[in-house]
Amino acid sequence: QVQLVESGGGLVQPGGSLRLSCAASGFTFSRYIMKWYRQAPGKERELVAYISNPGGSTNYPDSVKGRFTISRDNAMNTVYLQMDSLKTEDTAVYYCNAWSSVSGNDYWGQGTQVTVSS
Repeated sequence: QVQLVESGGGLVQPGGSLRLSCAASGFTFSRYIMKWYRQAPGKERELVAYISNPGGSTNYPDSVKGRFTISRDNAMNTVYLQMDSLKTEDTAVYYCNAWSSVSGNDYWGQGTQVTVSS
């Protein structure tokens, strides 16, 4: 059974940091491209970080570049999102995604809420 379980969300003040984790199981993690998305109320889901398999390349949109860092531990089947210098506009539900460019399999976690507020 495929599972992606996010954790680490919460309430943080502007300028603060959070580290999200996504623990994967049920598939060969190292073969999958891993991504983090977010969705704020009333907005479309937005890609915020990408890391290739097994992990040599990353990419970010301008909105988070220089503040967010994605990483992965293939031995632990876990992907992380380090978020620094958080802004109120970073408030959203953050989702972990696993995608295989070979099989087309596309898996999602349940999401974790991040709220940036003073």
